[in-house]
Amino acid sequence: MATLLKGKEVVEALNEKMIEDVTALKAKGVTPTLAILRVGERADDISYEKGAIKRCELVGVEARVFALPADVSEEDFFAKLQELNEDITIHGILMFRPLPKHINEEKARKLLSPSKDIDGCTDISLAGVFTGNNEGFAPCTAEAAVEILKYYNIPLSGKKITVIGRSLVIGRPVAMMLMHENATVTICHTRTVDVPAEAKDADILVVASGQMESVGAEYLRPGQVVIDVGIGWNDKKGKLCGDVKFDEAEPIVDAITPVPGGVGGVTTSILVKHVVEAAKKL
Repeated sequence: MATLLKGKEVVEALNEKMIEDVTALKAKGVTPTLAILRVGERADDISYEKGAIKRCELVGVEARVFALPADVSEEDFFAKLQELNEDITIHGILMFRPLPKHINEEKARKLLSPSKDIDGCTDISLAGVFTGNNEGFAPCTAEAAVEILKYYNIPLSGKKITVIGRSLVIGRPVAMMLMHENATVTICHTRTVDVPAEAKDADILVVASGQMESVGAEYLRPGQVVIDVGIGWNDKKGKLCGDVKFDEAEPIVDAITPVPGGVGGVTTSILVKHVVEAAKKL
């Protein structure tokens, strides 16, 4: 039976440190502030927004929501984004994506100030992840995966780590972050020959395939640690599931993140942590 790498304990440790930092900042007259820029009323955006606001309130960070109509003009959207960039009372901006098709998302990414890009979507932020120069912030989910491994004192240096998925949101940045910890990292994707063999060879497996319950027993072996980044609603089972078949994995591997209750909650805490860090840089 695998040890469950629960996100709750990681979140509590992050919150404790953030409360200390926020208290110190407020003593200097600085209130860390997050701007949430949302277009339309997508249910998943609103759900994440509520979670982020709740987490902000818990540690003393102010959150302001800037909700624009789904048919907002591109000109008005960019005007609002630039206004938030220039507002010195705002330290971090969460820009929900994907944006509506009539808004140029690439242009939006480039316009967003890297110093306020607390979700790691600008080119400068991503370059910082790849070079390790600490410019900007890493994508929150990628950092959450690494944070869990570190919190549970799972050795990374010299370990073989396989990442399934190569997106710029999770796969590639988490691979780079693990390489900075001196791990030997393999990235698997849709064109990889024999993904199960690559996965089985790993000491640590990070699954961000975007395919619900796509990783089963044939990918796993005893002694492994599994970080399941995926989350989605399984209609047949009537519950949230990850990219890993938990019922098959849990009896085999040494440790695994549950879904829900694993990476997701830590991701929201990392977002707020980035706001606090941005405020400290002033």
